[in-house]
Amino acid sequence: MPPEETGLAIGPDPGALDWSRSGGLVAAVVQHAATRQVLMLGWMDRAALAATLASREVTFFSRSRQRLWRKGETSGNVLDLVAIAPDCDGDALLVQALPRGPTCHLDRASCFGEAPGDVFALVDAVVAERARTRPAGSYVARLLDAGVRRAAQKVGEEGVETALAAVAEDDAALLGEAADLVFHLTVLLRARGMGLGDVAAVLRGRHAG
Repeated sequence: MPPEETGLAIGPDPGALDWSRSGGLVAAVVQHAATRQVLMLGWMDRAALAATLASREVTFFSRSRQRLWRKGETSGNVLDLVAIAPDCDGDALLVQALPRGPTCHLDRASCFGEAPGDVFALVDAVVAERARTRPAGSYVARLLDAGVRRAAQKVGEEGVETALAAVAEDDAALLGEAADLVFHLTVLLRARGMGLGDVAAVLRGRHAG
């Protein structure tokens, strides 16, 4: 999502931040740019902020390793930068990003666990991870390898089954088919390089309008 579509400035003026309160660091709260889910908390020094703005991939200062650390440098679960904004005191940053896969090292969408509504973000993250790594035996990888047409066909099939369940079966059957439909829609979006977060952004724009 280009920064101009978010209505946010890409980054703050480093000179306007208060680097004195935490030994030259500022807290960086990472939020999913589309779903608004809080993903993680990290720390940035001036170099980490500069690296983040230059690379457009969120980079932190690791206090344990005492060096810059680009999120996803080993796992591949990179955070693509959308925007950064300081808080009112200038000693913390809100980092809006689009994750490529789970953010948490426990393979969860968020380091703060999953709220009931976050399951969609988790499914989106898992599908994105399968798309990136294409592990052997993965249904998602197999479907993506078959191409957009096959993924679209599955969405059509699941849509019909969901509609039939709505008029001819019980609530449990309808919910099961609806879950299958959302899952396959997520795979189809990923086949086109998008995710559920992009759909959420469109819905949010419509609501705002």
